[in-house]
Amino acid sequence: MTDISCIDSNFKIKSTLERTGLRFYNAQEPPFRIYGVFRENGKYRRMPEQTAEKISAGVYGLHTHTAGGRVRFVTDSAYVAIHAELGAVGRMPHFTLVGSAGFDLYVRESGREIYSGSFVPPYSMKNGFDGIVEFDGEGKREITINMPTYTEVCSLYIGLDENAVIEAPSPYIGEKPIVYYGHSITQGGCVSRPGYVYSAILSRRLHRDFINLGFSGSAKGEAEMAEYLAGLDMELLVLDYDYNAPTPEFLRSTHEKMFRAVREANPTLPIVLLTTTPKLHYAGDHGERVKIVYSTYRNALNRGDENVHFLDASTVCDESDGPVGATVEGSHLNDIGFQCLANALETVIKPLL
Repeated sequence: MTDISCIDSNFKIKSTLERTGLRFYNAQEPPFRIYGVFRENGKYRRMPEQTAEKISAGVYGLHTHTAGGRVRFVTDSAYVAIHAELGAVGRMPHFTLVGSAGFDLYVRESGREIYSGSFVPPYSMKNGFDGIVEFDGEGKREITINMPTYTEVCSLYIGLDENAVIEAPSPYIGEKPIVYYGHSITQGGCVSRPGYVYSAILSRRLHRDFINLGFSGSAKGEAEMAEYLAGLDMELLVLDYDYNAPTPEFLRSTHEKMFRAVREANPTLPIVLLTTTPKLHYAGDHGERVKIVYSTYRNALNRGDENVHFLDASTVCDESDGPVGATVEGSHLNDIGFQCLANALETVIKPLL
């Protein structure tokens, strides 16, 4: 295959960065702030290693994928570079490498976060890469860098001009994060870049912290996972895992049980019960799965629960080419699908905060 960068220079990726005055800083050190993940035993993780190991092999294998991880800071540097040291790299035929293994950058301006560039991994990349995003104009900028959705990050360094100011970012609204528990779409399959996962979109719109506990193919409402969720100090919980239940019967046996375990430990916590968007090979039983999730909701209302909410995502992505048209392959959402889901979920979540 011909190297496309030899034909079009816009595709050329710098594997090493040579720039006068470039200085790298460990993202773990203040004033940089890390959200959504923490570093333990040489890797960034979304939950403690021992907890993930107790739940399932799937959760254990995926909890080191950094979906929802963010680095935030303020700088007046004319550019931001990264040096990322990676572990297992997600490579899939239906998923851009930027989405699964890249980073993207947003600048907060006048209360909005604006996409300002991506750190694109070289196709041949194995265990890490360098990248840079340059800015027009001068002045301080509040930066958010989103971490990969389906790749392990072992270490991350931020490169800035050696004379640049570095300050802590503005705090998120509220002291507690929104927590999303669910399947592969929750984790981020198959966005074009990590900032387009629906939880990241909502974080930018609402200026709220969040934790992404999406586990591709492995969110099955286990009792150990319910116990972990019940113990989290959170602002709001979105339960979105019906996609991974192997059968409707399995979903019926776990869904309300998980909800009630979390509710007993958190009597006033707002909980949103979300159904998945339609999936081609669930066409025969999708409606039954929606009814099961709705049953959990109705039963909670009948018990007097005033903090439970329901959103049927069956029609939020009903584009002109049908309810599964906003997907990559009839299953996982593309960027349009994530935008549609974020729009619908925002109408439910925003009044609850």
